[in-house]
Amino acid sequence: MSTIPITKTGAERLKDELHRLKSVERPAVINAISEARAQGDLSENAEYDAAKEKQAFIEGRIKEVESKLAAAQIIDPSLIDADGKVVFGATVELENLEDGTKMTYQIVGDDEADLEVNKISISSPIARALIRKEAGDVVHVNTPGGDREVEIIAVQYI
Repeated sequence: MSTIPITKTGAERLKDELHRLKSVERPAVINAISEARAQGDLSENAEYDAAKEKQAFIEGRIKEVESKLAAAQIIDPSLIDADGKVVFGATVELENLEDGTKMTYQIVGDDEADLEVNKISISSPIARALIRKEAGDVVHVNTPGGDREVEIIAVQYI
C-alpha cells in the first residue's frame, strides 16, 4: 500500500470525522432504521429505504476514511527543515509578475485542498511547479486560466 501525504491538521480532521461518523451518525441511522421497521410493511416504506441508503453511505465513508488514515504519512509542517525550499506542507508567499498581486498558499494533500482558505493540493499545477524552488526564484506556472510567472517571496514551515 502506498502512503498518502497529509498534514497533521488534515489527519486530525479525518480522525474527528471518523469519530463523528461512528459515534453520532451511525447510531442515529440505526435508530432511524429500527423506527422505520416498526411502521410495518418494508416494501413500500420510504423512510426505511432512505435510512438504509444513508446507512450505506455512512458505512462507505467510514471505510474510506479508515483507509486514508491507514495509508497516511502524517507530516507536521512546523517540524520540516528543508533549507528554504518549497516542500509538502510549506506555506509559500507568491507575487504574480504580470500584475503585482500577492498570494499565499499552503501545499497540502489532495483531500485537504481548499482554495477558500488558500490550501492547494500537492498535485495541482501550481504546487508541482513550486516544489524544490526557493525564495527569489521565478517560476513559470501552467494553470487552467493560462500561463503565469510568479516570484517566490517567502517560504515558511508553519
